[in-house]
Amino acid sequence: MTNVFYPKKAKAKMRARRRKQIKASGSDDISGGDLHNEHESTTTADGDGNHNIQGKENSRKRTADQISNDNHASAHKNPKSDNEQPAKITIPENLTPKESKKFRKDARRKARAQGQSEDQIKFIIEGQPEPEPEENTKKKAKKSFPRINDLLTQHATQQKIDSKLAKQTSINNSLPPSEKQKYIAIDCEMVGIGTDGKKSALARASVTNWEGVVLLDTFVRVPERVTDFRTHVSGVRPKNIHVRNEEAMDHEECRLAVGKLLLDKILVGHALKNDLGVLMLSHPRGDVRDTARYKPFMRATGRSGGKLRPRKLRDLVYEQLGQRIQVEGEAHSSVDDARASMELFQCVKGRWEKELAAKVSGGSSRGKK
Repeated sequence: MTNVFYPKKAKAKMRARRRKQIKASGSDDISGGDLHNEHESTTTADGDGNHNIQGKENSRKRTADQISNDNHASAHKNPKSDNEQPAKITIPENLTPKESKKFRKDARRKARAQGQSEDQIKFIIEGQPEPEPEENTKKKAKKSFPRINDLLTQHATQQKIDSKLAKQTSINNSLPPSEKQKYIAIDCEMVGIGTDGKKSALARASVTNWEGVVLLDTFVRVPERVTDFRTHVSGVRPKNIHVRNEEAMDHEECRLAVGKLLLDKILVGHALKNDLGVLMLSHPRGDVRDTARYKPFMRATGRSGGKLRPRKLRDLVYEQLGQRIQVEGEAHSSVDDARASMELFQCVKGRWEKELAAKVSGGSSRGKK
């Protein structure tokens, strides 16, 4: 079953032509008796002799029994069956989207007039293959299993990391205690202050030594109004830094405590510029070991290398140590981050210190010349 599409102008001409034909044939067939009967059917007289015109309203009014009988008859006339094939209607391919939409609308209207259901209409665009019927049965999702090659690669990588760590651990254990005492690690957690919460304020400070022993871990009271606690990242809650929290330190008290621990020490950490900034402290550049600024740990951007960018501590720890920190959905811990920074530094301590010694010796020799 296919329908032909007619433009608006063609439809208007066809309607006008049909009206003329009906008008010409109607004037010849209608007789006087018919007109009289029609007049009598449309007018009635009451007891007072007044004529009440019964127009089209009475002819259109139907009782409930008539409506139910009509519906019953139409149901028997056009019974619906599940096996009934949908009517295929071809849409011309040269139609615009607006014309195609109108074409579909007219086709649905004709189907309703003929007693058909809109669900039984199937539109096919001319020149395109007919789409295959969708299967009612849903395919079960296949279970995903790790590939054997991926498992072997992961196992080989883990073996390399373990051998590297074992070698480095033996070297670090051979260091004298005086050498180990030179290094301490620090990490801080911040909260947001200001109208937009982008300005950072110190909320927690943690300091650990070479062995990972905690030297200082305290919350810091924030006297200003906090607009963003960053709990999902920092793990800091309002009660931790409240002014009435006696276990927390004031900013100046924490600043002095950290400053005493940093005296004559080599500072280790990740992105230490942020930590020292909120602490309002400075440290000699030669005594700073920032894992975010160490070139072998940085990432080159651009096609030809370009500028080196720092990487996340979480990614470096997983790559170098095979450990997972800062898991998504869990709050960060400044103690864990400080320990991870120290362990990351211990992996490359020998090479890092040699590079710094070479720079110092090279600079001093140039100065003598």
